[in-house]
Amino acid sequence: MKKVFKTIGKVIATVLGAVVGILAALCVVTLCWGGVQRMRGDVTNMLPETPADFVPTVRLIAFTDTHNENENVADAIDTAYRLFDSDPVYAGVDGFFGLGDFSSIGTEPDYAAYAETLKAHVRPETKLVNIHGNHEFKNTAEYQALFRKYFGHEPDTVTEINGFSCIAFSGERSLTEWTFTPKSLRWLSASVKQAEAKSNGKAIFVFQHPHPWGTVYGSTVWGDPQINVVLNGHTSVVDFSGHSHFPMNDPRSINQASYTAVGVGAMARFELDVDGIVGQHPERYEDAAQMCVIEADNDGSVRLRGYDLLSDTYFCDWYIDDVNDRDSFAYTYKNLKAHDSKPVFPQTAKASAQKDENGEWVVTFDEAKTAYIVHEYKLTILDESGKKVFAKNLVNDYYIHDPTNTASFHIGTGTLESGKTYTLRVRAESAYHQYSDPIELTLTAQ
Repeated sequence: MKKVFKTIGKVIATVLGAVVGILAALCVVTLCWGGVQRMRGDVTNMLPETPADFVPTVRLIAFTDTHNENENVADAIDTAYRLFDSDPVYAGVDGFFGLGDFSSIGTEPDYAAYAETLKAHVRPETKLVNIHGNHEFKNTAEYQALFRKYFGHEPDTVTEINGFSCIAFSGERSLTEWTFTPKSLRWLSASVKQAEAKSNGKAIFVFQHPHPWGTVYGSTVWGDPQINVVLNGHTSVVDFSGHSHFPMNDPRSINQASYTAVGVGAMARFELDVDGIVGQHPERYEDAAQMCVIEADNDGSVRLRGYDLLSDTYFCDWYIDDVNDRDSFAYTYKNLKAHDSKPVFPQTAKASAQKDENGEWVVTFDEAKTAYIVHEYKLTILDESGKKVFAKNLVNDYYIHDPTNTASFHIGTGTLESGKTYTLRVRAESAYHQYSDPIELTLTAQ
């Protein structure tokens, strides 16, 4: 019996050693890849602007993570037709791409409701392509059969639209809903190579649910390294993904290292991070309805725009002159960071504090300005004796299109006392971790 236990102990030790070794290797790879991402490319004098003579030859719409919010799906489709039916430069929408997680746990009623919405709003002449997300993979027994029944094409498919190869990769669920089988990854690799062989200078579009790991905002936690391994080095690829629910109007949602990666936000519920800690769901995080407008011409130029459906507003406009010219890539981490700026508060900044209808204190102050976005604020509130009564880092609501120039945060019910005067210390942080000078504002709790 002792020999048996000894043998079992050796096996366990070997397995644990192997796991530790793999984790250590992953840590090394993570550090190396992160370093490469931050050093790649040149710093330019300015970021690209779409030239006035840019004329697309294809227009696609991508959205992701709708999670049964089918009214947002209908709105995206209807809005796209409204925006582009009479576009004087290039009229129409050539294709819609749904990037997965249209369901909760992949049951048939979710498929049916989503498919019915698509049928009611997508015109017959417009190409429609969907892919699986991890929430569809939760239904391990039926996810492929249900997909074919309701969408009429294979989960992995290549669609030619106006001469552009559009590769939709669902993959197959591997050991977990987070990983893909080697077989499906080989299909993706072969499809990219085949598309390159006939692209003739055009961009190659790849759509899948998870971000390629270590590329766009949210990908270091909600990304898949298998995707990145397949796509690395394929310069003409423009890849679109979701899964993280991190907003598209963060400048880090585009990244160019050896190809172009784009995170297209979410159509239901945002998630963000604070000080690198993910899983943050700040105020109004459910106000999510973003889609990506993709336009390209036959010479390798690509224009990408983010559109907020709740406010009917564009919130970003990225232009790539030639996807085939890696040396000209402007949306590298290094270059985007170089164009960031230190947040600055207005000299006339003021603050106030009032209770809402639920008796919770809401602190409001004039927001800081920076080149891209203020990602978060570091708030400290002191009472009249200088005692700290509140301190917290809070995500700015930059993901909500709000024309006002104020920031407001709920800070609890018992934090302040009506009639008392407090000092609010605020420091703003940009997307690329530049910090404002701290300011102190006086406020009286109303």
